[in-house]
Formats: sequence, structure tokens, C-alpha cells
Amino acid sequence: MSTLETARDTLASLGRDFHARGWVPATAGNLSARLDNGQVAMTRSGRHKGHLGKEDFMRLDTLGQPLDEGTPSAEAGLHLALYRRWPEIGCVLHTHSPRATVISRRRGKHITLSGYELLKAFDGIDTHEAEVALPIFDNDQDIPRLGARVNAWLDRNPAPPGYLIRGHGLYTWGRDAIAAERHAEALEFLFECELLANR
Repeated sequence: MSTLETARDTLASLGRDFHARGWVPATAGNLSARLDNGQVAMTRSGRHKGHLGKEDFMRLDTLGQPLDEGTPSAEAGLHLALYRRWPEIGCVLHTHSPRATVISRRRGKHITLSGYELLKAFDGIDTHEAEVALPIFDNDQDIPRLGARVNAWLDRNPAPPGYLIRGHGLYTWGRDAIAAERHAEALEFLFECELLANR
């Protein structure tokens, strides 16, 4: 958790980095962080993540009600569902990288990552002899309906380090922005390995 000023600075820095990596082209993606007071700072709808300033963020309460003027990301509900589910989460990141987009279209209902040394980037994993399964959900413009499918899956399965939306992108999270960034970077690397291995 953090203050609003710290959260905005951190997320803006991540936005610039992710845009430079090609993970949030145009106005794609959304970034959020839990604040010390329990509110959530989130990118506003339609903002370019490579050029975020303090005016490009707004605060939401835990029910998703805006606390500032403007419109939050259309997918705010997906972020808030994760914060409500796991109180220890401090940051949620959503990217639209080519790798995540393509691999989500090539796989079925999940992608299994196993045998990679970089799996140790995820909390609780200390060996390459591990397996991580990420669910893939069909894209849906009805965010409450999509969120219900995500929640139903999470109710029945061990917590993954992220999930994919088909033809859309990646959601990942962490106890703070550093952990969430580490998860995003590790998953992007692993997606690239999977795509290279299955050419």
C-alpha cells in the first residue's frame, strides 16, 4: 500500500517502461495500486500509458465508486475483485503485449508453465521443478460477467500469478508494485519461451 502521490509516481514509471517494451500500445492496458486508506488509485479510461501524469489517475473506493471526477478504466471491476479477494495485494497490472495476446489465442482454457528456472520469480516457488497453470478466459465486453467467470475459477483453483483474456492480454498482481512488475516481466519471458518452443 502507498500514498496517492507515491502510487501515481510508481504506476506512471511502470507505464513508461511497459510502453517502451511494447506491452501497452496506444491506450491499451490499465494499472492500479491499493492506497494506505484502502482506496485504489487507477489509470483513467483512454489514457496513454507511456505519458501518464498525475491527472491521468483517479481514486476508487472498494466498491468501485469514483472518488474523483472522470471515468476509470472500463475494467476497474477486474482490479477491484482481486483487491477484495486478497487483502495482501497492493498492485494490479494489465498489459496487452503481443506475446500475451497471441498465446492466449493459441491455447485452450489454460496455459501450463513447467520446468523453467524463472518460475522462481513467483512467490512460494523455489525450484524449476514446479508447474504453474494460468487460466485463459474468453474476452467479453460485459465486465461484470467476465469478472464473475474469473471469480468462479479462482474459487475452485489454487491462486495463479496471473490470468489471460483471449485475444486481449494479461492480468497479474503482487503484494506491491515491485512484486507485480516482477510477475509481469517473468510471465512475458515465459510466454516468449512457449511461443518460440512451439513455432
